[in-house]
Formats: sequence, structure tokens, C-alpha cells
Amino acid sequence: MRWTFDVLNTHHAAPLRAVWTDETRERMPTATFRGADEIEAYFDALFAAVPDVTFTLQGMAEQGDDVFVRWTLTGTHTGAALEGIEPTGARVDIDGVDHFTVREGRIVSNFVIYDQMQFARQLGLLPADGSRIDVGMKRGFNLLQRLRG
Repeated sequence: MRWTFDVLNTHHAAPLRAVWTDETRERMPTATFRGADEIEAYFDALFAAVPDVTFTLQGMAEQGDDVFVRWTLTGTHTGAALEGIEPTGARVDIDGVDHFTVREGRIVSNFVIYDQMQFARQLGLLPADGSRIDVGMKRGFNLLQRLRG
């Protein structure tokens, strides 16, 4: 697993084909990717959108075929569009956890968890927590709920 994170930090996902198969399933919060081609394309798009992206492995635990990795992703959204969001120039710093299933040295599946709201706020897609816009949105939402109830 340490090797995979080292490879990701080279910004070239192709070497990871050594641990992915055509059946590997990568479940991200926003989409599921199946097979080496789709997974490599996802990472290539990430590298294009966040050219200085860095993954820092914070901790790892394993039991049998299960490996849990806690990580931090940092970088600046200055490249291509990221999941439909044009470059914002925003700095991102998010924490996440991967749950890998590994058999015979190959990744069978990976379930990825990260705080999407934190990520959206950092990109500017959502207003900052506690900002005037955030408070106004919450008040408006609560008013709608009362009117519906």
C-alpha cells in the first residue's frame, strides 16, 4: 500500500496497473470505477485538475485481506476541470480513509471516504461554514421545512 501512495505522488497512475485488475472496483464518494482503465482515467483526471496534488499516508492497519489507510490530500485546483468544476485556484486539504481488499498482491476493491462538504467548501462550491451566505441558506431551508410541515 505504501508503494501505491508513492506512485500516486509521481502523478503517473499507469504503474498501478501492476496491482489493479479488470475486475478491481474503486468506490469513490462521487462514482464507482471498474477495471484498470477506468481507475487510471480517474487518477489522470485528478492529476490534470490538481497538478500539485500530494497524498500523505497518515496511518495504516491491516487484518487478513483488509487494509485501512488514513490519508491527507493537498493541492491546488489550477489545472483542468475537476468533476465538472472549472479550476478555482483554491487550495485543498482534505482527510480521507481507504478500505482496500487485497488478495494475492492485487487490489480487489477499494472503498474511499472523505468529507465531501469540506472539499466543496474549500473549492468555493459551498459557502464557508458560519458565513452570511451559509447562515442565510440554513435559515431559508429551515423556513421551507416549517412551511412543508
